[in-house]
Amino acid sequence: MNIVFMGTPEFAVPSLKSLIDEFGVKAVFTQPDRPKGRGNKLAMSPVKEVALQNDISVFQPEKLKNDIEAIRKLKDMEPDFIVVVAYGQILTKEILDIPKYGCVNLHASLLPKYRGAAPINWAIINGEKESGNTTMLMDIGLDTGDMLLKSRIEITDDMTAGELHDIIMEDGGKLLIKTINGLVDGSIVREMQGETPTAYAKMLDKSVAKIDWNLSSDEIKSLIRGLNPWPVAYTHYDGENMKIFKAKSFKEEHNCEPGYVIEVSKSGMKVACGKGVLLIEEIQFPGRKAMNVEQYIRGHEIKTGVILK
Repeated sequence: MNIVFMGTPEFAVPSLKSLIDEFGVKAVFTQPDRPKGRGNKLAMSPVKEVALQNDISVFQPEKLKNDIEAIRKLKDMEPDFIVVVAYGQILTKEILDIPKYGCVNLHASLLPKYRGAAPINWAIINGEKESGNTTMLMDIGLDTGDMLLKSRIEITDDMTAGELHDIIMEDGGKLLIKTINGLVDGSIVREMQGETPTAYAKMLDKSVAKIDWNLSSDEIKSLIRGLNPWPVAYTHYDGENMKIFKAKSFKEEHNCEPGYVIEVSKSGMKVACGKGVLLIEEIQFPGRKAMNVEQYIRGHEIKTGVILK
């Protein structure tokens, strides 16, 4: 099997390793080395590191769609498949038409829901009970190609985006192997997505992370889980940013203004929401490490009656 792999972050690494073990990989395309850390030293992508460890040729075009030489080399490889996992670049029709069986993409959601950049986070933020992976044959749209295979993963009540990410990441390689074998033996029936997705997973930024205490405690808990470990949900306590990593939701009734700190104890901070009460368990203030509320109040005061903004 002649496979070219395109991917960049840690999420793509288990998929690449699975393909290397099962079929072998002829070449890897990944994003150029970028400055990283305090010293701004150039760092390789996780995918490049794995490729070099396995003596696989690596190509790093700044913009593949405009790189005539890189596209020529890709055509010369005559791949059966191009497999794409979180590559971070748009592929033109010219590139999509190169491989014999097509370009197969692994997407971290149950398409057609959650097309876009942050499907794992938005599935949790929106209170979904399951997520998973979908393989699809790529077309010129954004995550709009025909669906091939899916694997489903339960989202438990306390699961964070980081935890779901790791489960989906490890699952992806297995699904890609089934997909490639199924396309070669003709056993896969392609399924069109349709024109309108039911939800779009827009890119995350810090503006998404500010908590609106008028929401229900269930909705705020889902936001906190969906933004852990990044960018992390936050609120303002006494003029300071307070990041919130972990919380529980209770359907208690109250007559308090949303954001009102009802009680502070070793168990956490009880805060009134638009509906229900949130028990905040793990927090972080600027310049300090994340810790649970019990640890924090041993050396610092959190006052009841304060309104979180």
